Amino acid sequence: MLGFDHRGLLPPGDYSMTFDQLRQSVLGNGPVDGSEPNWDSEWRLFLVDRLEVLVRQLWEVGLDEIYINGSFVEKKPHPNDIDGYFNCQLDRLATGDLATGDLATELNKLDPHKIWTWDPNSRRPYRGYAKKQLPMWHRYRVELYPNYGQSFGALDEYGHPLLFPSAFRRTRYSGEPKGIISIIK
Repeated sequence: MLGFDHRGLLPPGDYSMTFDQLRQSVLGNGPVDGSEPNWDSEWRLFLVDRLEVLVRQLWEVGLDEIYINGSFVEKKPHPNDIDGYFNCQLDRLATGDLATGDLATELNKLDPHKIWTWDPNSRRPYRGYAKKQLPMWHRYRVELYPNYGQSFGALDEYGHPLLFPSAFRRTRYSGEPKGIISIIK
């Protein structure tokens, strides 16, 4: 059974879940022991619904290795959003080339709001937030990034760059290992 450890994190590891399982889990409904009386299940389930829209678009273009993390998978009653990534290749994808924008083009054909971009210039401010957000965040409160083996901009305890998968399996500030959710069909 999925649960939080003493730090309020998922124990280290990869946890594969369907959307139904995610909705029924502690991540949607809160700790079964009632230790979080302010758990915002309604908001969390809304975020899962928004995530599902984007994941189904990724599945439709042939990308099915999708992982989520961030405050959504922590013992935080009201997370701001869902963060995640999907595995792809930079040079050749089933739907085209990530580097030339073909992937974003294919995804935007599926999304009525045309939110698929990772261009830093597309980021806009949101009231009360210091960090500017991507269009997908503004529309869905979800950010999904392509992983093609690049570094994440964070360093490990030895000063080496962390690759995307490693960075998503650690806490942001302390670097402690934590679990991650793999979304499956």
